[in-house]
Amino acid sequence: MTPAPPAGHVSRVSMARTALVLLPMQAVLRGGEALLPLFLAAWFGRSAATDLYYVLAAYFVFTAAILTGAFQDSAVVPVLIEVEAADPGAFPQVAGALLGHTMALGVVVALALGTPAAAVAALTSSTPRLAVELVALMALGTVAISVRAYYVGLLNARRAFTAHPVGSGLGMMLTFAILYATKGRLGVLSIPLGTAAGELLAIAVLAGIARRGLGLRMKPTLARPEPVRRIFKLVRLEVTGSLITRINPVVDQLMAGLARVVGGGTLVRYATDVSSLPTSILQATLFPVLLTRLAQEAREPDDFRRTLRRTLAVVVALLAAASAAMIALRRPLCTLLFLHGQMDPAGVARIAAILPWALVGVAPFGALLVLARAHVALQNSRIMPSMGVLNAGLNAVLDALLVGPFGLAGIALSTSITYLVVAVVFWVRLPRSTRA
Repeated sequence: MTPAPPAGHVSRVSMARTALVLLPMQAVLRGGEALLPLFLAAWFGRSAATDLYYVLAAYFVFTAAILTGAFQDSAVVPVLIEVEAADPGAFPQVAGALLGHTMALGVVVALALGTPAAAVAALTSSTPRLAVELVALMALGTVAISVRAYYVGLLNARRAFTAHPVGSGLGMMLTFAILYATKGRLGVLSIPLGTAAGELLAIAVLAGIARRGLGLRMKPTLARPEPVRRIFKLVRLEVTGSLITRINPVVDQLMAGLARVVGGGTLVRYATDVSSLPTSILQATLFPVLLTRLAQEAREPDDFRRTLRRTLAVVVALLAAASAAMIALRRPLCTLLFLHGQMDPAGVARIAAILPWALVGVAPFGALLVLARAHVALQNSRIMPSMGVLNAGLNAVLDALLVGPFGLAGIALSTSITYLVVAVVFWVRLPRSTRA
């Protein structure tokens, strides 16, 4: 692993260079995340069981956002950068306090939100035992995901960007191994089991990198030093916005039922997974480096504005080109990716029909992600709850309006329109000095 540079130093060249270094690592070590939906489609097809899994998965993504939103591309990064520069000796204490709170809150959130989910799922599902077992494993995964997100945020703040793909890659290898070994016996239950095991392995790898690679020896505590209190104040606003936004996949899954297509929620999810591939590459390579860079330029408006504008132009251009190519090749692409195992030709055709409507929102989504990081770098977290309300409210309204005339494609279109509107509002709400 490349040693972290001195505090306060991330050159213009290093941002592009680091992203390029991360690209092959992410392709090799985290490529499994992109391949996982394809294997799930081949191994499990579409059924009532897969719809149950994806509804619960959407709910627990929403649940995990309570904690993951506090660390991944959040105000934790700029605040930890400040601590490292101003008082390096306090860094382990602050990091240990964050870890202790993460572990405690993870357990509380998993129990508080997992218990009602288990009750509702057991009462409403035709397979109550399966529903409860899925909820239990996903609740465990929620705790693990939150701790893994903590380590990612911590290591990104120390410019150890390669740690995430290494840890996640090894964890994904274990996930695939468990899935392959247990899918015949456990069915869809093997998915959250493999996911939770992979997250635990990733945590072990990231903790080892922090301890041995960076010399960070942290003891989890519930102390609240000033930087931790400031982080709580900032991230609670960011988490509120993220949490509100995370309701979108749940609403999309529920709205898919109105289209009266067997496995409709599963098909929408698969189309969304394919459309997210271009932005996933940037989120894994460029965006963590971008946040660190913007956080260090927050007090230099000219540099900040220059970095932001250039990044927006490159990201939008790349994503627009990738989306156009994928739209042109959508039928052979979907056939290649999904027409295997249990997935039927009619299901593949429906995925191909949904995909263009999801892809038109890829470039706006990329712009949204860049602009959100600009606000985080400026510690402008107060706007996040209202942005979350805008995002979730507009998506729900558009879902209701478009699912009737457009069917499943209307759900994808509503998401794309929402991304465009939210990106524009994020730009307008930037301080004038950073966008003039």
